[in-house]
Amino acid sequence: MFIHHGRERTFKHNLQIASLLSFVAGIVNVAGFLSVAKLTTNITGHFAFFIDEAFKLNTIQTILYFVFIVAFFSGSFASGLLIEIFSRKSAKFVFIVPIILESIILTSAGLLSKNFIDNNANLIATLLLFTMGLQNSLVTKISNATVRTTHLTGLFTDLGIELSQLFFYSEIDQKQKLYRSIKLRFTIISFFFLGGLFAGILYDFIQIKVLLLGSIVLIAGIIYTFKKQHITESPKLMKQDIKN
Repeated sequence: MFIHHGRERTFKHNLQIASLLSFVAGIVNVAGFLSVAKLTTNITGHFAFFIDEAFKLNTIQTILYFVFIVAFFSGSFASGLLIEIFSRKSAKFVFIVPIILESIILTSAGLLSKNFIDNNANLIATLLLFTMGLQNSLVTKISNATVRTTHLTGLFTDLGIELSQLFFYSEIDQKQKLYRSIKLRFTIISFFFLGGLFAGILYDFIQIKVLLLGSIVLIAGIIYTFKKQHITESPKLMKQDIKN
């Protein structure tokens, strides 16, 4: 899931990472909004607020929304930087590094007290936007821009276009490619909603700690990747031992 990239990456790999990361994004989206009443998975709305506050000459609010935008950008930049740095050492597990960092931040935010969150809502929003920038950059790079998981506007646009194309594409190869793409879009949207649904239900009981669920899902994805890689490499190692 987090190992294969380039020509090694298959549609199944993209489905797996789309399911896992869109589920986490759904959790962050709802948990962030319910805990600090701010958008925490994308910056489209924040950009509109930034322009609005700037025209009203509300300096503090203008700076605040600018910080939110920069936070998402910084997460994306940090993810790309980490991938480039660690790719020099081990190209195999390079994409796991940003996921580990995202998991650490979500865990840290999930363990904060309600009093701290109420007094530092903007800081929490900034941290969550940073993690979504991390995630969006990672999944974009590993899937060659095929998968996006932190916001749905582009996904619904692409889905609408592709569904309309079903009425005109008649060749089998074209339709199969289109069906795969539609399936991927539906998967991302479905798991984003599912993550949000879980977060909404659990928030009444555990508040911001619902972010720990997102962290657990990420760690489970890493463990699955390592186990899958171990199972795949074991037969190869056995064959090498036999030859030797």
